[in-house]
Amino acid sequence: MKIKDIRLLPLYGATPDGGWDEKLLKDETNLHTLVEVITDQGVTGLGSVFTSETLVRGAVEVLKPFLIGASALDPTATTEQLHQQSFWQGRGGAITHAISGIDIALWDILGKVTRQPISRLLGGRYRETIKPYASLLMDDSGCMIRELEAGLERGFRAFKIGWGPFGRIDGKMDHRIVASARATVGDEVELMVDAGGSDAFWPHGYKWALNTSRMLAEFNVCWFEEPLRPDDFDGYKRLTAQSTVPIAGCEVLTRRQSFLPWIEQQAIDYVQPDVTKVGGISEEHRIADLADDHSVLFVPHGWNTAVGLAADLQLVAAARQARWVEYLTPAHYIDDLLLEPIAMSPSGELSIPCGPGLGMKWNPEGIARHTGGLELTPSVI
Repeated sequence: MKIKDIRLLPLYGATPDGGWDEKLLKDETNLHTLVEVITDQGVTGLGSVFTSETLVRGAVEVLKPFLIGASALDPTATTEQLHQQSFWQGRGGAITHAISGIDIALWDILGKVTRQPISRLLGGRYRETIKPYASLLMDDSGCMIRELEAGLERGFRAFKIGWGPFGRIDGKMDHRIVASARATVGDEVELMVDAGGSDAFWPHGYKWALNTSRMLAEFNVCWFEEPLRPDDFDGYKRLTAQSTVPIAGCEVLTRRQSFLPWIEQQAIDYVQPDVTKVGGISEEHRIADLADDHSVLFVPHGWNTAVGLAADLQLVAAARQARWVEYLTPAHYIDDLLLEPIAMSPSGELSIPCGPGLGMKWNPEGIARHTGGLELTPSVI
């Protein structure tokens, strides 16, 4: 079975706030792109890329000589060929992001053909359920409190609050935001804090992060995410060694090679690759194995789409150690793209799909709504 074509479906109009300049949040702006891989035997797979269609389309044109006609049933081998042949054409950037979506789609195809969930094809399922943490933005106006309360009503028993004014005004506001969040969710619900150090011109360094981690420890925060700029390797090493709160990061890194020093030198406690830009399922699964070998917990970064969430669920099922999966909420690119809503158990757990491939069904109306009327290509399986 060979790759016949690649089709792009850009998502418009519902990019979530957080980390973006207002100029990038217009209705006509596209920051997430779905990718279809179409085979010569009529089987199609779906992937997702954390970048604009403009960049993905350019990357696909570069990759086409090694993509069209390649095996559709050997995702790791096919996408490694793409990585190897594009070192001089954008390694680690838009080309790696595009390969991520292609890789996810190829695993989806292999799962459909073998009638197995991707997690089983990765080596086996270690768990059938996982706890999602609701990921939402901080504020000091009451909106965050209402969203936390809504999340509790939906069944979430873990929350991550991030970005917004945290670390951008003063320490009193930071304390007030975390204190109000903890008071809202109660002591039995897990709470995580994301400073958003990959934001443009992040102003803080090691001492701010260490002092802030001590404040967060007062509220029994599960982890402190991105407290430093993403390239501050030495700062992360010092902070991880000193902080009593686990330190999480690495969501902006791509390809497994970039993660090696962070994991091997224990610069973080929890590693957070994003499957829609790191290189896909093939890369992220290898990163998860490497992390486990060094007692670093694998927590997928999931600020993307329903396709990314489906891939994350398969990855955490196949990871030796995994406790959480990120669930962006509320989020049109997740909720609207799913044909069937994801249900949580009374204990706040998600069942990991066991159907073929990604194991989820896509909502044609939701996809049309966010792609300007495009439809998925029918698949024979």
